[in-house]
Amino acid sequence: MPAPGQTQADHTPPRFAIVAGICALLLLGMVFGASLWIIVAIAAALLIGLNAWLTRTWSAAAIASREGHDCEVKIGSRVPVTITIANRSQVPILWLLVEDLLPRWATLHEPPALEVDGDRVSVFLIWSRDSKRMEYSVRCNRRGYFQIGPTILETGDVMGLYRRYRVGTEPQYVTVLPDVVPLTSYEIGSKRPIGEIRMRENVMDDPTRLRGIRQWQPGDPMRSVHWAATARTGSLHSKVYEPSSIVGATLVLDLHESTTPMKHEPARSDLAVTAAASIAASLHECNEPVGLATNGRDAADRIRQEGWKGDHRIRGEARASASMRDKNERLRPVLVAPGRGPVQLAEINRTLARLERTDGLTLTELLVECESQLSAETTLLVILQQCTSESIAALIGLARRGRAVAVMINTHDINDYSAIAGPLIAARIPTFHLSSRESVADVCRQTLLR
Repeated sequence: MPAPGQTQADHTPPRFAIVAGICALLLLGMVFGASLWIIVAIAAALLIGLNAWLTRTWSAAAIASREGHDCEVKIGSRVPVTITIANRSQVPILWLLVEDLLPRWATLHEPPALEVDGDRVSVFLIWSRDSKRMEYSVRCNRRGYFQIGPTILETGDVMGLYRRYRVGTEPQYVTVLPDVVPLTSYEIGSKRPIGEIRMRENVMDDPTRLRGIRQWQPGDPMRSVHWAATARTGSLHSKVYEPSSIVGATLVLDLHESTTPMKHEPARSDLAVTAAASIAASLHECNEPVGLATNGRDAADRIRQEGWKGDHRIRGEARASASMRDKNERLRPVLVAPGRGPVQLAEINRTLARLERTDGLTLTELLVECESQLSAETTLLVILQQCTSESIAALIGLARRGRAVAVMINTHDINDYSAIAGPLIAARIPTFHLSSRESVADVCRQTLLR
């Protein structure tokens, strides 16, 4: 089988040499009167011509079609894949190798992101005007954006002189949504008063939340006087209100390669995405605004938009033209403006599912680049694994400029958490320890931002 890195010329059948050999054999046969040589030359020419014709005919006659379409599924779901290969010519195809491609990186870990049940590589003999089916299923074990397919078709003559490769079908794309863990409580309020959650300290009273009445005291405003109780008792009484704040959040997710070490992947990045999706779902249930800002890469940007069809003499070239991009040079952050409703939640979940680590913007660059686009009415809830001194300075700067900032530190080691949380706590920025999946449910109820 040809290596992917070799050129077409390295594997093109030596036609000139074959033709030259046959002509030389014919010439020698005629010069020396060797009729057997002439017969051998003619037979060789006919055989090579027939093999070339069969290869072209089989390659053009094999038509593949995929039953399925792009879909969104949950973790643990199975996606059935069915490929139908039809022979539209009158000539039987003696052999056809069919391979449905999957991203290699999606099959590396244990368990793999995509677990295949069945055969996605098969060899068929297809009679004239007949068809064959290749069926298998893919179990989705972790969130992500995956390309299933396209299908590579390989055929050739029976002597192995010719090979022809085709990209037979377009791929389908599967979005595996992140897990959502129900939160026991969410108590991170922003600095905007008069909202939906009760604060523990009386920063600003909410006139819509009456807690009780008490005797009037010097300094109480006249608008807080409870006139019904005053008339009933004959002495002044004042209303007592509960302080409150809005609950909305803008989730800031750090997925830069320098602060999300490969040794912790994919467990830690998936845990961060699960926490973000869980918080978004909890805020959606409360009808609160939620947004997203991240320096991660959208996996959909890596999809190649061309090269699905064509004939190739090199298997590596056919596979390369049908693969997802490995890199994306764009430095544009991924932003979802705060909003409410099921459409907003679905968009955030879809975006979180497709996020990957990147070598683009660091967290500091993200905060500087997007500060003007981040909502001032919601809490900036930053989820990170490691934090540089520049990032700590940027977070403290946001808090000093009046932004409500909270930081969720995604690490298992309590010492790593303490090292990052120390400067933030000194600057009165609440921090939360996201140690494991079990801690997601309670991670947002440890403290309040006032």
